[in-house]
Amino acid sequence: MNETVDVPSPAGAARTRPENAEGGFLASDALAKNLQRVLAELTALHLVGKQAHWNIVGPNFRDLHLNLDDVVGIAREAADDVAERMRALHATPDGRPAVIAEQNSLPEFPQGEVLTHDAIDLVTAAIEATVGSMRDVHDEVDEADPTSADILHGILEKLEQQAWFISAETRTPTS
Repeated sequence: MNETVDVPSPAGAARTRPENAEGGFLASDALAKNLQRVLAELTALHLVGKQAHWNIVGPNFRDLHLNLDDVVGIAREAADDVAERMRALHATPDGRPAVIAEQNSLPEFPQGEVLTHDAIDLVTAAIEATVGSMRDVHDEVDEADPTSADILHGILEKLEQQAWFISAETRTPTS
């Protein structure tokens, strides 16, 4: 039984209402868009991590199961940090499920049970896609707001470490 789930239509086309900013530094449209892209990636990574966590089977199950909790925790906390940074800059984060489905670039994680060795590659690809998007927007974010770029730096460090931890499980030493 391999059913496809349709994403609601419109998938995030309607925008949330802008708030009445009380002053201070206001995010430009470009900065808000870049931070929203990061938010969508991190939220999707959290969901991919949980999907894998719930459905992996096979060798080294327990180690990967626990490591996926680390990935999920990092992605969740980072998404919250980015969303709260957006609010501090008077931008409106949009974490609605249809918006996250529409705006993220992560590869689709399969439905049902997944062998641990396959999940390692799939989760590593999801982390690397998230990191890639963050690196794509980094320079523009840094130019517009170095403080937001500092937040991205910390997230990048943690995610790249997790990609290394997880992918090392199936690597073989180089000669």
